[in-house]
Amino acid sequence: MPDSTPPRRQRGKLPVGVAVVHGASMLPTYAEGDRLLVRYGATVGPGDVVIAQLPDGPSGKRPLGVKRLTRWEWGKAWLASDNPGQGTDSSVFGALPPEKIIGKVVRRLPRKQSGA
Repeated sequence: MPDSTPPRRQRGKLPVGVAVVHGASMLPTYAEGDRLLVRYGATVGPGDVVIAQLPDGPSGKRPLGVKRLTRWEWGKAWLASDNPGQGTDSSVFGALPPEKIIGKVVRRLPRKQSGA
């Protein structure tokens, strides 16, 4: 579940932003506190890590989520956690319509050095 900075539009390019990982659902790929460079509105496909608006759960509104897109089926995206048994994914809430996929993770930003 990332915190996300507002997207910034670069001349003629899709907007970019930074998301911060919360939780353990994407271990070992991404860990708590990792900062991710996100391209909002990018074309995504199976294997890509995406930022998605997850559907409401039994406890109410869910935050944005960092998930791996595993496949498209009937025009909807199936998302998975890299860490089975942690977090929530399409095994719980089903496939998502494409408009719920809001960005593609481009890369992890360098970790901040502690004590520097």
